[in-house]
Amino acid sequence: MAEFSQYLTLGLANETFGISIRNVREILDMRTISRLPHAPDFLLGMIDVRGIGYPIVDLRIKLGLPSVTATEATRIIILDVPMNDRLIGVGFVADCVFEVTDIDDEAIEPIPDVGGKWQSDYATGIGRKGEKFIVIFDLAKLMTRDEIPEARDALMDAPRAA
Repeated sequence: MAEFSQYLTLGLANETFGISIRNVREILDMRTISRLPHAPDFLLGMIDVRGIGYPIVDLRIKLGLPSVTATEATRIIILDVPMNDRLIGVGFVADCVFEVTDIDDEAIEPIPDVGGKWQSDYATGIGRKGEKFIVIFDLAKLMTRDEIPEARDALMDAPRAA
């Protein structure tokens, strides 16, 4: 019997990526982001969500893609990112969010080894939904502890909102 897991699918540069729904706190429209001095390029700054500050990461820059101007479809996805045996609240900026979809766990394929250098450290595998391929993010590998500041009170015990 096939086991399915749910993933939030999102778009970046005409590609489809998936994040386990277990890590998703909420999805927000794009909003003003307060800059942080001397932050890495991919760290856009911080936003306030109901009194909690969240660091915001531009997924395009983090993945080595060119930055683009936000559109009406641009979203901030607030996630629980596993770091050092706990969950840290982080916002990821995506070009768009598609849907929550079921993917057969047994059908998730490993990242192809094509004999060259392909930056795929951030992916745990590739899932399929019909004819479409979905690159599944490994959030622990995508972000490391020393790259983003902790959000105050945005740890494991923070309430989830939908």
